[in-house]
Amino acid sequence: MSDSPLNPAPTSRAQVVLLSGPSGSGKSSLAERSGLPVLQLDDFYKDGDDPSLPRLDDGAVDWDSPLSWHREQAVEAIRRLAATGRTDVPVYSIPDNGRVGTRTLDLAGAPAFIAEGIFAAEIVGQCAAEGLLGDAICLRNRPITTAWRRLRRDVREGRKSLPVLLRRGWRLMRAERGIVARQVGLGAYACAGPEAGRRVRALAAAPAPVEVEVGV
Repeated sequence: MSDSPLNPAPTSRAQVVLLSGPSGSGKSSLAERSGLPVLQLDDFYKDGDDPSLPRLDDGAVDWDSPLSWHREQAVEAIRRLAATGRTDVPVYSIPDNGRVGTRTLDLAGAPAFIAEGIFAAEIVGQCAAEGLLGDAICLRNRPITTAWRRLRRDVREGRKSLPVLLRRGWRLMRAERGIVARQVGLGAYACAGPEAGRRVRALAAAPAPVEVEVGV
């Protein structure tokens, strides 16, 4: 029988783990090790020619500002994943400063999924209010540790020129404690990688989401 407004398809209800932390804190590595599906929130950056991008005093784009990010598009993707277990998401290239395609993210029945990125804490309150939130974690390290990890990653991936990476890295290292404090203030729980891993594994071990009929 075909689906209709009176007989909609069953949908799964999964919860999101919002994984935040300063750039280079280990979010992507932890998410990959978790075994859960991963929504990469950095893919919702604005294109480099978007006139609404925020600027630093020297005129460069402030990619560390939440204003450089499509917040509502990210939340909508989380809603769709929680409600249907599947959605199309953008693929963003940092070296190209823009989106280069799309891909389909399918939860395959997982009880939870991770949404990771430096702006994940910005949507903790909204996800909690909509009943989507399983956990909100902010990865916390020593600033020098984060800075070294970030520089190695950015050089390896050719994200920007070395002078740009060094200037940004110095600025972020000095600001790291404030970044963590802001994310905690937005509702994320700050901890190091091992504790974060335990929290994520607890959600991953939860029973599969129950299928429910929507709109009946």
